[in-house]
Amino acid sequence: MAYPGKNPWPHLTGDALIAPSLLSVDFARAGVQIDAVLAAGAEILHIDIMDGHFVPNLSMGPPVVEKLRRYTPAPLDVHLMVTDPGFFLEPFALAGADSLNFHVEATDKPGQLIARIREMGLGAGVTVKPQTPAEAIAPVADLIDLVLVMTVEPGFGGQSFLEDQLPKIEAIRAMLTKGQRLEVDGGINPQTARQCRAAGADVFVAGNNIFAAPNPAAAVKELRSAIQ
Repeated sequence: MAYPGKNPWPHLTGDALIAPSLLSVDFARAGVQIDAVLAAGAEILHIDIMDGHFVPNLSMGPPVVEKLRRYTPAPLDVHLMVTDPGFFLEPFALAGADSLNFHVEATDKPGQLIARIREMGLGAGVTVKPQTPAEAIAPVADLIDLVLVMTVEPGFGGQSFLEDQLPKIEAIRAMLTKGQRLEVDGGINPQTARQCRAAGADVFVAGNNIFAAPNPAAAVKELRSAIQ
């Protein structure tokens, strides 16, 4: 079966990438805001999927991703905060996801999920919660395109950055090759992004800091200045 998405990570060659989180977008003005942040230099759109079970909140589903895929050619990085990530791989791949990222805490067979994502031709990533040690990704570190370190507890936007995650970022960076990405998500603003960058992160997910700003495009540019 052919899937509309394509692994974006080999083609995103910048030293540091910005991924606005659509969890914080104003859906009444989503197209306008998406166009603005992409024009300002953001490279990826980050999409948080919550099932109300793995995390205590609900968010978007495949129909929203499908509409986004029709609207923009920008890479869609789908973060699955769900109890059964294997169940959701196919629906989001069919909807147009370019990269699928699941929590290591949600499965005891991460290698099988990564293999399935690879079969679909999509980017493959794993995520760790704040309380999960860096060593949890070791068994699959050589199989993935990226690791996402949650720098807040997953489930809600607008939380404060957890500085105790910086040593974990450093530890995971040491496990990865130069070609693999290390993404951070949670409380990311120019100051915290600078700290994460120094620790080894190179993909920065920001929601409220961008979309709740008076000028989202200016917020992207300010974040870019902080991580370069």
